Amino acid sequence: MLISISPAKKLDFAPQKLTKTHTLPDFLDDSQILIDRLTKISMKGLSKLMGISEALAQENFERYKTWTTPFTPQNAKQALLAFQGDVYLGMNAAEFKARDFKFAQDHLRILSGLYGVLRPLDLIQPYRLEMGTRLSNKRGRDLYAFWGSRITDSLNEVLEAQKSPVLVNLASNEYFKSVKMKDLNARIVTPVFKDEKNGKFKVLSFFAKKARGLMVSHIVRNRITKVEGIKSFDLEGYQFDETRSSDDEFIFTRAERNK
Repeated sequence: MLISISPAKKLDFAPQKLTKTHTLPDFLDDSQILIDRLTKISMKGLSKLMGISEALAQENFERYKTWTTPFTPQNAKQALLAFQGDVYLGMNAAEFKARDFKFAQDHLRILSGLYGVLRPLDLIQPYRLEMGTRLSNKRGRDLYAFWGSRITDSLNEVLEAQKSPVLVNLASNEYFKSVKMKDLNARIVTPVFKDEKNGKFKVLSFFAKKARGLMVSHIVRNRITKVEGIKSFDLEGYQFDETRSSDDEFIFTRAERNK
């Protein structure tokens, strides 16, 4: 069983002491092509392309200019510890033990606009490049065209070695669109997290993102390798809702609080 998640915009590149183990991204040559393309865009151009403020454009303009290989623990950080968004808040990798990192390395992949596919312990340098960015490049008009079948092929390679060829999709739609589902040699199961509000169950973005991270932590800490095992997820009030679920979509609901 393999899990896919999205990266985060919020980053933390402060030194860490949790693990010295690290690996290198598989597609650094492709990343270099994108960096070369991005360094040719002005700060105003980046602001317009990404829909970000001039201050953020300035920050990322400098990031692209200083992005350099080879990656080392001195100039880069493990992806799972560098990303700090809502999903990663729920995952709380800061409390992972060595055996947790090892399991995650084998069963978790982070989809990335710049790096394609990342293992948790792959070193990355600071960046911002969302998968949905319409960055024209020599392979096409956007990043989906740039990555083509590379991401799918990478996932298939890992899935082929898994005892249970199932992909648990915890990535956002924007990132999972980079996977060519018809070419993926696996069953795809998507957990969906809904909170009760005014008597109805809805996906509430912040809570759903955090729940995705909680689910990753649950799978990693309990060494779950068969998809039926994720139905036991019961953190922070969520429970598997069999009546609302289907074979490909597992619904987890949480009753309204503070009534």
